[in-house]
Amino acid sequence: MRTLKGVGTARLVVKKSVFIGYASPAKNEEEAKAFIVKIKAHHSDANHNVSAYVINDGRNFAVRYDDDGEPKGSAGKPVLKVIQNKGLSNVVVVVTRYFGGIKLGYGGLVKAYSEAASRAIENAGIVEVYETERFQVTFSYSLFHTVRETIEKAGARVVGEDYSGSVTFTVETRKGDAEGLMRLLVEKTRGKARVRRLFMGTFNGKL
Repeated sequence: MRTLKGVGTARLVVKKSVFIGYASPAKNEEEAKAFIVKIKAHHSDANHNVSAYVINDGRNFAVRYDDDGEPKGSAGKPVLKVIQNKGLSNVVVVVTRYFGGIKLGYGGLVKAYSEAASRAIENAGIVEVYETERFQVTFSYSLFHTVRETIEKAGARVVGEDYSGSVTFTVETRKGDAEGLMRLLVEKTRGKARVRRLFMGTFNGKL
């Protein structure tokens, strides 16, 4: 699943109208709604606070957008499309507009809201979240480079190291990859490395 690393903001001025985009990760629909309320309160003097979110927490799937007084389909929907086109989930975006006195027209609104949303998302940073597995591999110091190189070439990472007596690495891989890497480590060390499976979790990797 692709989501956001943190909160991102962006400011855009189009024909004297100021657009301020806010993008944030949200674990569920309650968090998304709370973020929208927070931004609306912060910009209570704005003409519009347009919002959209996509939530998929494993149990619930929700897709919502709000034009907040702008012409139907000219604001909230374009923001939602930016989220969807980037393949994101568990993300909420709010774009605030302070009207500058010059009308932008339907197409101008779509472009401005889309750009503000896109910039805010990019500034927040896109990450891939995936399930992981962990295992431990214990070996002698003479096998250090063989083990480290095998782990790195497999795209896994060492998240823990213990050098008391022999060497023990705690290794994290994507879900489904642990079994194969454990077998490979035993093979590369000619049976001298001992492996032990641990648990599953999640990892955020910046793209």
